[in-house]
Amino acid sequence: MHNDMTHLKTIEQRLLWLSHWMIHHANHLRPKVDGIKVGGHQASSASMVSIMTALYFSTLKPEDRVAVKPHASPVFHALQYLMGNQTQEKMENFRGFGGVQSYPSRTKDIDDVDFSTGSVGLGVAITSFASIIQDYIKAKRWGEDAPMGRMVALVGDAELDEGNIYEALQEGWKNDLRNTWWIIDYNRQSLDGIVREGLFERVEKIFDAFGWDVVRVKHGALQRAAFEEPGGDRLRDWIDACPNQEYAALTFMGGAVWRKRLLEDLGDQGAVSALIERRDDAALAALMENLGGNCVETMAQTFQAIDHDRPTCFLAYTIKGWGTPIAGHKDNHGGLMNTSQFAQWQAHMGVSEGEEWDPMATVEDPKALQEFLSQVAFFAQGRRRFKDIKLAVPSLEIDTARDTSTQMAFGKILDDLSKGDSPLAERIVTTSPDVTGTTNLGPWVNRRKLFGRAEQADAFIEHRIPSTAKWEFTPQGQHIELGIAEMNLMLLLGAAGLSQSLFGKRLIPIGTVYDPFVARGLDALNYACYQDARFMLAATPSGVSLSHEGGAHQSISTPLIGMAQDGLATFEPAFADELAAIMHWGFDYMQRDGSGAVEEQSWLHDERGGAVYLRLSTVPLEQPQRQMDAGLARQVIDGGYWLRAPEPGISVVIAYSGVVAPEAIRAAGLLAEDLRGVGVLAVSSADRLIA
Repeated sequence: MHNDMTHLKTIEQRLLWLSHWMIHHANHLRPKVDGIKVGGHQASSASMVSIMTALYFSTLKPEDRVAVKPHASPVFHALQYLMGNQTQEKMENFRGFGGVQSYPSRTKDIDDVDFSTGSVGLGVAITSFASIIQDYIKAKRWGEDAPMGRMVALVGDAELDEGNIYEALQEGWKNDLRNTWWIIDYNRQSLDGIVREGLFERVEKIFDAFGWDVVRVKHGALQRAAFEEPGGDRLRDWIDACPNQEYAALTFMGGAVWRKRLLEDLGDQGAVSALIERRDDAALAALMENLGGNCVETMAQTFQAIDHDRPTCFLAYTIKGWGTPIAGHKDNHGGLMNTSQFAQWQAHMGVSEGEEWDPMATVEDPKALQEFLSQVAFFAQGRRRFKDIKLAVPSLEIDTARDTSTQMAFGKILDDLSKGDSPLAERIVTTSPDVTGTTNLGPWVNRRKLFGRAEQADAFIEHRIPSTAKWEFTPQGQHIELGIAEMNLMLLLGAAGLSQSLFGKRLIPIGTVYDPFVARGLDALNYACYQDARFMLAATPSGVSLSHEGGAHQSISTPLIGMAQDGLATFEPAFADELAAIMHWGFDYMQRDGSGAVEEQSWLHDERGGAVYLRLSTVPLEQPQRQMDAGLARQVIDGGYWLRAPEPGISVVIAYSGVVAPEAIRAAGLLAEDLRGVGVLAVSSADRLIA
C-alpha cells in the first residue's frame, strides 16, 4: 500500500502538470490566426487532480462509468494520455478543430469517454438514469450476464445550482436508485464569486432527504496528523470556522501570510503556537491547503471504505487552483497563469525545457510506475465500448379501414408488438413523464407491465375496481414510469439509448411526451443527441390538434426544433400507413452504426443512424385506401410524396404536413374548379425533405 500511495502521488503531480501545460500551450505557445481566445480552466482542473487520481488509478473497475465535470476535461485527457489512450497531437490542439475537447465528448474525443458533458448538471443527472437502466437490463433474462458497475459523476459545486440535478434526485428516490456516486468538488468558488457560507449543510440535508449517504471529506492526511499534535484541536476549530472567502484569499497569499494570521488568531496559546512555529512557510502553506479533496491518500481511503451499493454523495473540500500560483484567487475560474508565472511554476514542478509533453518527465523510477499503470484495474480491459446484435424489425401492419389518428395508430402498433415474441419487442423499453395513458402507451403497458426491482401489485386489480390501466410493477416490466419533468424523460432516453455501448445490451427506447413540452426538456434532448444516443420520441398531440381550448397546449415551434437538432430525424405523418412505414424504418435506423450498406439518398445520417422524433396527432382522419408499397414507403421516409400529382401547366401546389391534411385536400379540390393542374404535396418529414 505504501508503494501504491507513492505511485498515486507521482501520478497526481504528472496529471497536474500535463493538464496545465496543455492549456498553457494552447493559449501562449500555439500559433494563433484569428485572435479568438482559446481559454481552458486551469484552476478548476487543479482542484480535481487528487480526486481523479484516486478514482481512476485506485478505485474504479472497468464496469464503472464516469461523467467528468466539464471544466476537469484537461485532467481527463491528461490521464488518458498518461495511459497511452490519447495522442500528443490532439493534446497540442486542445480546443482546436480535431483536438481534444474542452468538455469530454463521446462523439468527438478518441479517448474512452463514458458520458459527454456539456451544459452543467446534465452529465451529473444522467448517471442516475444510467444506473436505473443498468438495473433494468440486469433484471431481464437476456441481461443477467451484464456486469454491474457504479455510475459516477464528478460534480462542480456551482453545478448544484442547476435544477435538473434535483429533478433527477427525486426520480432516483422513486426508482430505488443504487450504485451511483456523485463526488462534489467543493472548492467554494464559481465564475463570478465565492459560494455562499453553509452550502454544505444544505447539500447534506437535501441528499439525506432523498436517501443518499453523505460522506464529508474535509481534512487531508497532513491536517489530520497535525490535529493529533498538542494544540491541534484549536487549529481544527479555526479551519472549520474560517469563512470560504477568507480561506481562499489566505491560500493565494501563501505561507507567510498564513503564519501571520494564525498567530494573530491563535498565538500565545502555547501548544498551538508551537505547532505553527514547527513548520516553515512552505510546510505551513502545504498543511493549510491539505484539504481532503486535495489529498490523494485521503480520497483513495475514502472511496475504498464504501462497501455497499447505496447512492453516495462525497462532499470533497478542495482549493481551486490547488498546487499552482493562482490557487485561491477570486478570478481564477477562467483565469490562466501568465507566461512568467508559468515559467516559475515549471521550475517548481521540475520539468525541463523540451520534456513538457513527456509523460514520464520528473518520474524517478519510470519502469516501476509503468508496471503500476499496467495493473490499474480500470484500464485493464482496454476500451470499454461494447456492441450488441442488431435486431430484426418485424412487419408492422395497421388497419386503415376506419378513421383513426396517428396517435391511435402509434398505440396500436406497439400493442401489436406487445402481443408477439419478436426479439425487437423484447428489447423495447418505454417511458413517459406522467402522460403514459394520454399518449396511447396504455395497451403496451398493460401487456408488458411496469419495471420495478421489486414486485408491486395493482391494488385496483386486487379489489376488482374497473380500470383501463393495469399498473403492475415487476422486474420483467418494460415501461419505466417517470414524474412530470421532461428533462428527466430526455435524460433517461439518453441513458437507455447508450445501453449497447455502455452495457453491451441493446435497448429500443421509446418515450412519449406532449409535443408542446418538448421545449421543457430541450437542453437534455440536445445532450442526448450529441452523445449519439438512439431512441424514438413520440410527441403527441402536435400542432393544433389537442382541443379547441386555445394556445395553452398548441405546438407551433417544435417542427423547427426537430429540423434544427442534429442527430434527430423528425417526422410528422398524417396517416396511419405512413406512420407504420416510418416506425419500421425508424427501428432499423436507431440500430445503424455505419457498417452496413450506404443508402444515402438525401440524408447525411442514413448509413450511421440516429434518434427519431415523431410528431403525432389526436385528430381521427379518414384514411387513404392504398397499398403502401416499397416505392411509396421510400418517399414517405425521404420526406414527401405527391398525394395529387401535378399535371402539365400546373398553376399551384399545396404542400401540407401532419394533421391539416383534410384541409389541404379540400382546398385543392376547391381550387381545381377554377385552376388547372393543382398539386398536393404530402410532407411527411420537412426535416428530411429539405435535406
